[in-house]
Amino acid sequence: MKTFSIGGVHPKDSKLNTEAPVKELPVPQQVCVMVSQHLGAPSQPVVKKGDKVKVGTVLTQNDAFLSGVVHSPVSGTVNKIADIPDASNYPKPAIFIDVEGDEWEESIDRSPEIKREITLDGPAIIQKVKEMGIVGMGGACFPTHVKLMPPKDAKAEFLLLNGVECEPYLTCDYRLMLDHAEEILIGASILMKALNVPEAIVGIEANKPKAIAHMTEMAKSFPGISVQALKMKYPQGAEKQLIKALTGRSVPSGKLPINVGCVVDNVATCYAVYQAVQKNMPLVRRTVTVTGPAIKEPTNFLARFGTPVSVFLEAVGGVPQNTGKVISGGPMMGKSLMGSEAASVKGMSGILVLPESQAHRKQVYACIRCGKCVDACPMGLEPYLIASTTAAKAFDKTEKAKVMDCIECGCCQFTCPSNRSLLDNVKLGKATVGKIIRARNAK
Repeated sequence: MKTFSIGGVHPKDSKLNTEAPVKELPVPQQVCVMVSQHLGAPSQPVVKKGDKVKVGTVLTQNDAFLSGVVHSPVSGTVNKIADIPDASNYPKPAIFIDVEGDEWEESIDRSPEIKREITLDGPAIIQKVKEMGIVGMGGACFPTHVKLMPPKDAKAEFLLLNGVECEPYLTCDYRLMLDHAEEILIGASILMKALNVPEAIVGIEANKPKAIAHMTEMAKSFPGISVQALKMKYPQGAEKQLIKALTGRSVPSGKLPINVGCVVDNVATCYAVYQAVQKNMPLVRRTVTVTGPAIKEPTNFLARFGTPVSVFLEAVGGVPQNTGKVISGGPMMGKSLMGSEAASVKGMSGILVLPESQAHRKQVYACIRCGKCVDACPMGLEPYLIASTTAAKAFDKTEKAKVMDCIECGCCQFTCPSNRSLLDNVKLGKATVGKIIRARNAK
């Protein structure tokens, strides 16, 4: 069974709610819609206090190439525009909307009918994806329309669909593949047409046999699309690792997937593309996994963006008494939340509640030079060296150690027998070196 060749770890998958059907979370009385929910230039609000909005009304604008727009996930009145802590606890502007009914823009097709015929041509597809605010829903939130516009010196040969969901606990993509396989594959066909590529491959890890079987059966009626089962190994869902596993191609240091002829999109992104192009539906909601060892009924919720984390937690019975940490995302790459006022965004795939016994940091010991972090790194880096040079503020050495190639997967810290905060220092080093490089290039 295929997988990537360098590094990786095998954390317990802890998929607690694979069989739980998706429930629609009731719309809260007020939503807090983050103004910028994408990688790239920040957006600006185009609404003001007192404005009336419907589901699908455009809330923000951005003229930059690497950008994305946000639409109202609810109908009601704009209460205010103010800062609110995001998942990283940084204050960011948000549009607060008081919910009044549930009125949708008339142009949105909400019928259950599945539309297979793709009538738009490539440029029109790209424009529609941009207008509907579609971004990568695997977590990075890279604007999807930008991926569909490769530079002139690069040509797409493969579309790779990421159905791996290797992050422990998360099951939202799994449920999406079971419940909406046909729409995902239509979305893949739409992306293939926009990219003018003949082949698409769906990668799914072997711990999801029902999804593999269902997607394989459904793909039989979609020319050029195949499904590939992959060996379980984290972080197989990372772009460069998925490309290696599915095509055997390696993305060189400093290069992008398109440089080796590949475009990678999450299965949830493909579903959103289907809704945007075939149903004229902007990205206003997504499936979110709410789970944890002490949660009585782990559930996948279909929820509107801007829903406070507290609403999700109340829907599963509240925060257990022994809770030590609430994480946006999964345990490997997720971000610990400082409070429950943070609101759901396009890139929020899960909310993980960990008990105190699993949440606290263990005692740190000196590095024993075992090399386990080197063996585990899927990018072939030396995490111990990057962490130590960062701690010493020797950022020239940190840069030479190729810190910018780090994908922040956490394999190094997961495998360290001395419990060193490797990932924390690596992230700090990467952020600092990134600033140094940008300042150097601006001269």
